[in-house]
Amino acid sequence: MTTLRELLNVDYPVIQAPMAGVQDSALTIAVSKAGGLGSLPCAMLTGEKIREEMARIRAATDRPFNLNFFCHTQPPEDPEKEAAWRQSLQPYYQELRLEMNEDAGGPGRRPFDEQTADLVAELKPAVVSFHFGLPAPDLLAHIKSNGVKVLASATTVAEALWLEERGADAIIAQGLEAGGHRGHFLSDDLGLHMGIFALLPRITSRVKLPVIAAGGIASSEGVKAAIQLGATAAQVGTAYLLCTEAKTSAIHRAALQSQQASHTEITNVFSGRPARGIVNRLIREQGPISLRVPDFPNAAAALAPLRSEAEKLGKGDFSPLWAGQNTMGCEEISAGEMTLRLAGFE
Repeated sequence: MTTLRELLNVDYPVIQAPMAGVQDSALTIAVSKAGGLGSLPCAMLTGEKIREEMARIRAATDRPFNLNFFCHTQPPEDPEKEAAWRQSLQPYYQELRLEMNEDAGGPGRRPFDEQTADLVAELKPAVVSFHFGLPAPDLLAHIKSNGVKVLASATTVAEALWLEERGADAIIAQGLEAGGHRGHFLSDDLGLHMGIFALLPRITSRVKLPVIAAGGIASSEGVKAAIQLGATAAQVGTAYLLCTEAKTSAIHRAALQSQQASHTEITNVFSGRPARGIVNRLIREQGPISLRVPDFPNAAAALAPLRSEAEKLGKGDFSPLWAGQNTMGCEEISAGEMTLRLAGFE
């Protein structure tokens, strides 16, 4: 079996999952310096910001790191659905004494495009990972021609085979337990998804590529179990959310350390695409899955003012509190120490 050292030149079989909105390069640096593979989520960053963050990483370490991008298709405008979604949120605006502003919204999630491929080809990171499939063949060939290793998420065997046929260097098997956005791209049927220790052997038995296990892994025992079932490494996200280098908000941190963290759901109400997070007011009252929500990533804009105002009041009612089903590994320690713990050294 190919080891992560052989594939990506890292010391330990631990990959930090890219987590947009709760991290920047500080977390990436800490994990990579400790011997794991640090990751930087780039779908919500401008090209200039990606360049700045990469400069910070390279100034701090010469170890490999991963840049993560989304491969979704930008949906066509749907004014009717957008209006219906805003109408369903109107009572919350009234409660918080906010005016509905159709131009309001936070940073959007950009699909990987030619401009981004040119930037990646120029910057030459050791690793690039993709969620929601792979970019167009010409864009993929462009970045791979520079020696970049490509990882991509699969939630089913069919997706893993698709990725293998189209040029991925390794597959991230994303179990149902994983926090954040589901990586599916061939089917929207969530009933096809399964837990990581059911999914992992199904994928490893069908593909020749190295497979990375993701979902519910939050300890060295979990990492070892994944490797015993045929994984090359484990990708861990939730366990890093309380680390000192993470930018996780105080509200999100409090939720992770409360009984509330034991109840997560897969919901589309925050972005328009299924993702797992801690159940809060918006999920309870509008979801977990709603047909009124605009297609990804257009649902988020109308929520941004609500989230901002509620957070000022110390409430996470409208905040995406992304987390996997297993929050037992979350600790307020450095990400370097967490990486060593996951690798079995502490």
